[in-house]
Formats: sequence, C-alpha cells, structure tokens
Amino acid sequence: MSTPTGHHPRLRGRRDLAVSLFTVVFLTTCLIAGHLLLNDAALRPNSALRLLPPSFEHPFGTDHLGRDLFTRVVKGLTLSLGIGVLTAAISTMISAVLGICAALLGRRIDGLVSWLIDLSIGIPHLIFMILIAFTVGGGIPGIVLGIAFTHWMALALLVRADVKQIRSAEFILVSRGLGRSPLFIARRHVLPLVLPQLLVGFVLMFPHVILHEAALTFLGFGFSPQTPAIGILLSEGMPHISSGMWWLAVFPGLALLLLVLGFARLGDRVRAVLDPATSNG
Repeated sequence: MSTPTGHHPRLRGRRDLAVSLFTVVFLTTCLIAGHLLLNDAALRPNSALRLLPPSFEHPFGTDHLGRDLFTRVVKGLTLSLGIGVLTAAISTMISAVLGICAALLGRRIDGLVSWLIDLSIGIPHLIFMILIAFTVGGGIPGIVLGIAFTHWMALALLVRADVKQIRSAEFILVSRGLGRSPLFIARRHVLPLVLPQLLVGFVLMFPHVILHEAALTFLGFGFSPQTPAIGILLSEGMPHISSGMWWLAVFPGLALLLLVLGFARLGDRVRAVLDPATSNG
C-alpha cells in the first residue's frame, strides 16, 4: 500500500512539468506564428494612427509614431526568444567546459577557473554586460556575448562540484588506467552524467537572459530605436504613462512578465523532476 503513496510526489511533479511544458510550447508557437503572419507594414510610422488606445483593430493600441503595438510586442518577444536560446546555449557550454576542466585537469586548472569565477562574480553584473556589449559593438553579437559571458559562473560551480564527486568512480579510474585521455573521459563518461544539470541550468538561465536582454535594450545598448525589442518598447512607453497613454508600457511589460514567468516555472518543474532527492522522495 505504500508504493502508490510513495509515487504521488513524483507523478504530481511530472504532471506539473507537462503542464508547464505545454504552456511554454503553446506560447512559443503562438509567438513564432504571429511573427510569421503579422504584416511588417504595421511597423511603419503612420501619423494618422498616432497614440490610438486599444481597440479591435489595434488590440494593444498604437505608439507615438502610429505603429501597431501588438505587432511590435510579438516581434520583440520573438527576438527575445531567439536571443535567449542562443545566449543560454553559449553560457551553458561555457559552464560545462570550464566546470569539467576544473574538476578533471588538476589543481592549476582548477585554481585558474576558480579565480576566473571569483573575478567575474566580483564585477557588477549590469556593468560587466554593458562593457562587453559596448566592446563588441552592440547589436545582437554584443547582447549575446555580453549576457553569455556574465551568466555561466553559478552553473560552472555546480558542474565542477558534480564532476569532483564522480571523478573517483570506478569506471573513470578504470578508463584512466587504460590510458584514456581526459577529453575521452569527459566526453564518454562525465558529460552524460552532468547533462541533467546542464539541462536544468539552461532552462533556469533562460528567463534571466530575456530579462537582461530587455534591460540592455532599455538602456539603449544593442539595437537601433526602430527595432521592435521589448526593452526599446518599454523605454519609449515610460515617458507617456503620465499623459494617460498607459498601454504603451503596460502591454509590453505584461507580455515580458508572462514569458519570463512561464520559463521560470518550467525551469523549477524540470529541476524538481530531475533532482535525485526529489525523484527518490
């Protein structure tokens, strides 16, 4: 009788994961479909349509140049999704490489990686991102590299700790005894074991990446003012709130919040399902 009861938390966790995954996939599909189907003509200035409130024809209203805000929000969120996937993937790869190297290649490499992590953590997050983005020259490369190079540290520490726990396992010692190189051991033995940790890190990193992308574009780094990025929409809409044009900031902000919360909840559910302590509970 205890077996069904013991499986309740695991089944509930998988059900919650399925619901969160379905929600995120549905939102992502709607955004991509909207990006492909919405007419780019709505992004062109039209003085006759300036600052119109939300209506059936313009669900989110129009901005100060007469551009359809709903189209700009959908295009901006799609841009954020693309940047988020690329940036989180690069940051996860950096975490995996440095974390595994620190644990497998001896004290000197471990000390070098630890020093690099401490140095990166010690620099204020936003200033570090702005500095990298400005050095690269802005645009998508500047934003991607600026965020990717400032979000790998926490996951690298977790990967390093995991690899240190398994590097003395018998199958790894046997592989070393057979003369296998550290690259072979990392690729064949270590990487498959830390993949769940990397997957959780990638999903949890994703909402932070989207928020920091919005922060950089809000501050004016990365894109031209004509680009429909969420940060630019918020930056343009904030001055008009006091004039009663609330939709210029509310709708982009709510859309960004829903997207971030959706992926953050998915990350929590993935971590709960893949975490060994939860799985065995």
